[in-house]
Amino acid sequence: MRAETHTRNDLPATPNRAGSKALQWAISGLAVALSVSHLWMNSFGNVSTLWQNGIHFGGFAVLCALVSPISAHSWARHGLVRALDIGFGLAVGLAALYLVYAEDGIYDRGVRLVTMDWIAGTVVILGAIEFTRRTTGWIIPILIVLSLSYISFWGAHISGIFAFRGLSTETLMFRSIYGDDALFGSIARISSTFVFMFIIFGAFLLKSGAGEFIIDISRVVAGRTVGGPGFVAVLASGLTGTISGSAVANTASTGVITIPLMKRAGFAPKFAAGVEAASSTGGQLMPPIMGAGAFVMAAATQIPYTHIVAMSALPALLYFATVAFFVRIDAKRTNADLISGDDTPALLDVLKRGAPSFIIPVALLITLLVRGYTPTYAAGYAILACIAASWLTPHRMGPKAIFAALELGARNMIMTAILLTAVGLIVNVIATAGIGNTFSIMISSWADGNLLVALVLVALASLVLGMGLPVTAAYIVLGTLSAPALYQLILQSQITDLLIAGQVPQTAKAVFMIAVPEQLAALSAPMSQQAAAEIMASLPLETLVLLYDLLFDPSILMAALLSAHMIVFWLSQDSNVTPPVCLAAFTAAAIAKSPPMQTGFSAWKIAKGLYLVPLLFAYTPLLAGDWATMLEITIFALFGLWAIGAAIEGHWENPLDPVMRLAILLVGATLLWPLPTVWHMVALAGFAGLFAAHLRMRRPAIA
Repeated sequence: MRAETHTRNDLPATPNRAGSKALQWAISGLAVALSVSHLWMNSFGNVSTLWQNGIHFGGFAVLCALVSPISAHSWARHGLVRALDIGFGLAVGLAALYLVYAEDGIYDRGVRLVTMDWIAGTVVILGAIEFTRRTTGWIIPILIVLSLSYISFWGAHISGIFAFRGLSTETLMFRSIYGDDALFGSIARISSTFVFMFIIFGAFLLKSGAGEFIIDISRVVAGRTVGGPGFVAVLASGLTGTISGSAVANTASTGVITIPLMKRAGFAPKFAAGVEAASSTGGQLMPPIMGAGAFVMAAATQIPYTHIVAMSALPALLYFATVAFFVRIDAKRTNADLISGDDTPALLDVLKRGAPSFIIPVALLITLLVRGYTPTYAAGYAILACIAASWLTPHRMGPKAIFAALELGARNMIMTAILLTAVGLIVNVIATAGIGNTFSIMISSWADGNLLVALVLVALASLVLGMGLPVTAAYIVLGTLSAPALYQLILQSQITDLLIAGQVPQTAKAVFMIAVPEQLAALSAPMSQQAAAEIMASLPLETLVLLYDLLFDPSILMAALLSAHMIVFWLSQDSNVTPPVCLAAFTAAAIAKSPPMQTGFSAWKIAKGLYLVPLLFAYTPLLAGDWATMLEITIFALFGLWAIGAAIEGHWENPLDPVMRLAILLVGATLLWPLPTVWHMVALAGFAGLFAAHLRMRRPAIA
C-alpha cells in the first residue's frame, strides 16, 4: 500500500479533458503561492507560529486534494466525484484558517467551543487522517484513530500501566488542535520552517543543474576504478543526499543513471539495485539536510541543529564506506568492468557545466550555519545563491526556471507537510497520557540494565514500525517512546564503567552512601562487572538521575542524549531497505528490472552500517569526544567495517576459506569494540597481516 501511495502523485489528477489543463494551472499556481508565502513568512513576515502552521497545513491540504485523488481507480476521476473531492480539500483548508482565527475567542470563553469550532475541528482532523492515508498509506491514520479513541474512551476500560482516565471530548478537541505537540504544534512548526525551506532549496539546486553535476562528477571521480559504477552510485547518492534527504527520491533520480551503469559493468541486477537503494538511504544520514530528521531531533532534544549535523559527518562517512566496501568486494568477485572512457565525461567539462551551481550555494549554506545563523536564514540566502550561481553555468535560471523550482519544492513537500502535521495528533496523545515514560520504563525493565539488549529491542520495534510508517514518522514515534530509555541506559553504562574502574568521585559517594550504604567501602577500589551491575540494579531511578548531574558535565549529558536519538534515527532508516516493506529497494528494483524481494534482501545486507554504526554511538565517544578522539574511532571503525563486510560475503580481494573468514570477523569486531587504543593498534596490525597473507593466496581460475 505504501509503495502505491508514494507513486500516486505521479498519476494524472484527472482524465485528459478540457478541465484537466485548468486543474494543472490551479495546482501550479497554488504550489508557487505556497512556496512564496513560506519564503516570505520565514524571511520577512512577522506571522505568529499558529497562523504559519495553520496556513501551512491548510494550503497543503488543498494541494494534496488537487494532486492526489481519493483513489487510484478510474471512478475517483469522475467529474462529480473529483469536484466533491476537491471541495473537501478546500473545506479542510478553510477550516484550518478558521481555527487559527477562532483561538482568541475560545480563550475568551474560558476554553469553551461553539458549534462552528466543533465543525471546523472535526473537518480538520478528518482531513489530516484522510490526506495522510493518501500520501503515506493506512498505518498512520489507524494510529491516529487508535490514539484519539484511547485518550477519550477505551483507555479508561483497560487495566495495568496503560490505563488512562479519558479526557472529555471538548478537552480532547482543544488539545488536539492547539496543544504544544498537537496538529498545529511544534512538529508542524518544524515542517513549516526548516524542512520546507530546505526542500525549496533542494528544488532550486536541481533546477539550476546541480543534480546533473552530481552524477557527472561522481562518474569522473569514481568511474575509472574497479567497481567504478558502484562507487558512482555511492558517491552520487551521498552528494544528492545533501540536497534531498529522501531515500526514495534519491533512488529514483540517481538510480536511472547508476543502475544501468552497474549492470553494464557486470554487477547482478539485484545487487546493482541494492547498492543504489542502500546508498540512497544514506542520503538521509548525510549533512547538512538529513531529511526532516535532524530538524525534528533538534526540536526534541534542544541540541542546536548545527551541532547535530556536525556530529553526523563522520558517522555518515562510515555508512557510505560500508556500502563502498560491499561494492569493492562484489566487483572483485564478479570481475566487474570499469566504465569505458567513452562513458566518462571530462573533468573540465563537468566543472564548467555545473560546479558553480552546486558548490557555491552549498558552501554558502554550510558557512552560514557554522557562523551561527538559523537554518531558515541560511536556506533563504542559499536559494538566492542558486539563482545567482546558475548564471555562471549553461543552466541559467530565469523567471520560468524560478517558477518551476517553486512549484517543484511545494510538490515535493506535500507528503512531508501532511505527515509532520498529522503525526502531531499521535505525539500529543503520547505526551498527554505519559505513554513515552511508561514505554521507556518497559524497555529498561526488559533489558534489565543491558544496553545491548535494549538496542536489539529498539531495532526490532523500528523494523515493525517501518513496515507501515515513513522514516520520519517512525523516528518521531519511536524516538518519543524509546529514546529516553536509551539515554538512561547509556548514562548507566558509563556509571558502571566508573564503578568497575574504582573512579567514583568523592562528591558522588554521598549519594551512594544514602542509597546503598552497605556498598560504600567497595566504591574506593576497582570491582567486578557483576558487583557493579548489582549496585546499579539496587539504585532507584531518582538516585540515578541525581548521580547524572554529579558525575557528568553538561557536554557528556548532551552527548548521551544525542547518541540516544541518533541511534533511533539510524535504526529508523532500515524501513527503506528491509523486507517485506522497503520502498527504496522496490523503487530500485523497478529500475533494474530485478525481483523486488530479492533486491530488498540485497539492499538490507549492503546497508549493514545502519546496525553497526549505532553500536559506536552507544559504546564509544564517536558523538561526544574531541575531534582527535572521534577521528581515531572513525579510522579504526573503517577497517573494522571492511573486515566485517568481507566476513559476511566470504570474499575479500579473493575468496576466503572458513578459517580466514572467522579470523577477519574477529579482527573486525575487535576494531569496532570499545577497547584501549593499544588493543585497536594490535587488531589493526592483525588486519594488515591477514590482508597481506590473503593477497598472496592464488585466486582460483574462473571457468
